[in-house]
Amino acid sequence: MITRKALTLADVQAIAAGAEAEAKKNDWKVSIAITDDGGHLLHFQRLDGAPTQSTYISQGKAKAAAYARKPTKGLEEVIGNGRTAFLTAAAVSDMVLLEGGEPIIVDGVCIGAVGVSGVKSSDDSVIALAGIAKLGV
Repeated sequence: MITRKALTLADVQAIAAGAEAEAKKNDWKVSIAITDDGGHLLHFQRLDGAPTQSTYISQGKAKAAAYARKPTKGLEEVIGNGRTAFLTAAAVSDMVLLEGGEPIIVDGVCIGAVGVSGVKSSDDSVIALAGIAKLGV
């Protein structure tokens, strides 16, 4: 049997609080989604004023980061570098292949992901990483 770490409710709450604090510090109106390693939604929040479409996009970014076990910035770059066939993966799985999804890696294993949407994609990543940093990993 393999034993590995998993996100607890306390972990998810710490990530959410860290991400929300970063967004509010910068007056960024975003949606924040946190998933387990299988891309299943554990937490979602849409800050006041966040764009409606950010609800869907943040969840898709988190799912993509969890599935790929890597930041979605790299997935976006694959498409930007001409491998547009990769878009079919997103079409069948509700993944959003835009920067702003970050995996949560502990001891070399993905245990979940955070997806953020609502501001520039690079700023979405800053928020996601600020949340993950609250785990101290």
